[in-house]
Amino acid sequence: MRYRRSDVIGRTIDLLEEVGLEGLSMRRLAGDLGVRPSALYHHVASKQELLGAVADEVLARGRRSTEVLGWRDELRLTCLELRDTMLRHRDGAALIALARAEGVGGEDPLQRMASVLAFNGADPELARVGASTLFHFVFGHVADRQARGLSSTEVPDESADFATGLGIVLRGLESRLAQHA
Repeated sequence: MRYRRSDVIGRTIDLLEEVGLEGLSMRRLAGDLGVRPSALYHHVASKQELLGAVADEVLARGRRSTEVLGWRDELRLTCLELRDTMLRHRDGAALIALARAEGVGGEDPLQRMASVLAFNGADPELARVGASTLFHFVFGHVADRQARGLSSTEVPDESADFATGLGIVLRGLESRLAQHA
């Protein structure tokens, strides 16, 4: 059977849910697909590129269509979307972090957040740092939960803590934007 790149990426997402990031190998994926490992390299140049494509697909699947009235609401929704997407997938935070560290994917939420900040008056440095701070807040929240091996049904709802922390960061950004106005 011939596979397309999208088939390989989709099966990789499914396999990650089964075995986690540590259990994923190109050999295991190839065996799962019933092909030789070399066949995968027709679709991706390396495991890092594959993980980048998987991270981007996971993020794309998690996108919500929304109509937003203000920049704070847009940033809040992007952060919630990112949190929910990473929590929905086994090792979701580690996957996104690895793709970003390798420079092969996972940048979309940061780019969107930086664009919102820039559009609303942030200079390039504030837009970059603000987006990075928001990303790291979300990532830290999810990574902590996933490192403890907790699913969304195994712990009390942490959304109130998340919302409070996110509000603190957004108010700080609002203050900085007011200084630039």
